[in-house]
Amino acid sequence: MTMFTKGALAIAATLAFATHALAAEPATAEEASALVKRGVAFVKANGKDKLMAEVGNSKGQFVNGELYLSVWDAKATVLAHGANPKMVGKNIIELKDADDKYFMKEIVSKAASPGTGWVDYKWVNPVTKQIQAKSAYVEKVDDIIISAGYYKK
Repeated sequence: MTMFTKGALAIAATLAFATHALAAEPATAEEASALVKRGVAFVKANGKDKLMAEVGNSKGQFVNGELYLSVWDAKATVLAHGANPKMVGKNIIELKDADDKYFMKEIVSKAASPGTGWVDYKWVNPVTKQIQAKSAYVEKVDDIIISAGYYKK
């Protein structure tokens, strides 16, 4: 192997690592709200059953690192969850964050009126496993609530 080839391999390896590092960048408010809007468009085009299946697919279009969709009914029963499928079927209206805030009550309230909005709370980041400040964008579509949140840095 020539020195040029070894150098080219080193550069390629560095670029591959850098690309992976960029893909792991923290999500933004814009990305969270855009993901919810994609979920809204998806449910309108394909129906609730297909949305639930796609949200629950860990390799699907609604899961990307720390950014994922969650779907609830109007009483905060989990219908689909991109990060934790074990939550499906559970009512989480009484769920509190790290500061004892009933954030699900606020999410359900925002979804009821005005139908969209942001809710701030503290939650465990599924990527870092640390409790972090999180802001979730919620939007109501018919009788379901679609949400995605990003962790504030």
